[in-house]
Amino acid sequence: MVSFRFHFCFLVLFVVFLTPTHSLGHICLPKQQHVALFIFGDSLFDAGNNDYINTTTNNLANYRPYGETFFNYPTGRFSNGRLIPDFIAEFAKLPFITPLLYPGYHQYTDGTNFASAGAGALAETNQGFVIDLKTQLHYFKKLAKPLRTKLGHEETKKLLARAVYLISIGSNDYFVLATSNSSALQTYSPEGYVDIVISNLTSVIKEIYKKGGRKFAIPNLAPLGCLPIARAQSPNNTGACIQELSTLAKLHNEALSKSLRKLENQLNGFKYSIADTYTSLSETLNNPSKYGFKISKIACCGTGPYRGIFSCGGKRSVKEYKLCHNVSEYVFFDSIHPSEKANQQFAELMWNGTPNITGPYNLKALFEN
Repeated sequence: MVSFRFHFCFLVLFVVFLTPTHSLGHICLPKQQHVALFIFGDSLFDAGNNDYINTTTNNLANYRPYGETFFNYPTGRFSNGRLIPDFIAEFAKLPFITPLLYPGYHQYTDGTNFASAGAGALAETNQGFVIDLKTQLHYFKKLAKPLRTKLGHEETKKLLARAVYLISIGSNDYFVLATSNSSALQTYSPEGYVDIVISNLTSVIKEIYKKGGRKFAIPNLAPLGCLPIARAQSPNNTGACIQELSTLAKLHNEALSKSLRKLENQLNGFKYSIADTYTSLSETLNNPSKYGFKISKIACCGTGPYRGIFSCGGKRSVKEYKLCHNVSEYVFFDSIHPSEKANQQFAELMWNGTPNITGPYNLKALFEN
């Protein structure tokens, strides 16, 4: 009987997209324990939204060799294969979550991906070329209306309350300080700038909460100064980490933890998960063989020192690039982004990590709670 109800609901939902909504009654969610996944953020989570906006090739990965390992073609994902949210969806027994802007059919009851490569918590970060976090929030709010039309008010309320909201944001807000003529740190102290980034993120979380969201998962920032793109800029070509960038990431992570603890005390039913990406990636970079890698400082795809010049695919300002022979040996696929293998390891930590690395809840607990 349960199986019949699931297939019946799916059939009705499919028909909704082929039939005027006024001719159908409200439809039902598949099962009480069905949990949707809504994804916000930047290139670590963007599954192809930027393919459908007016942007630059710096914010696009819709050409080879991106996507070759798993999909066998470029999908807009900044990796050789799957991203962290793809693995999270698999663990949660969901399909890959469709980018919001992908043309055609959307199974909204499974969730939606709003992420945009290059996006920041600040609207000024890569402004005009990305979907910033506040705009992603705007799209999420607009999605509630078709959901209510198809599911009814009560079922939509249940779906939004049970859903998990996965957010990766902040890296670009700090990278822009190192890669542009930004005068932000002449105006603000590092701590003051971090507070502005966190404040923007917090305001978005509060708005999602107002719309019914209760369960949030946010990986903290990696040691940004240790990415190949940063090592390539190290003084005297030493390959050392750029400490100023990693310090900003640390300040961000400390402020994020405090902010989410505060929200937990303020908002009834609010639950969250922080995955300590900073510690996890640092350990992987320092002990790659322990995690099944051979090369942790050099990117698989790129050019220049440590293949840290962001040229993978030859479609950006620098056309020259080299591609490794065995990407599974590398922590980084290009000069900024992890390989699929590294993404899978991070996703596993987010899904069932112990409290010392993922807490106070891991994602498995959020999906099952």
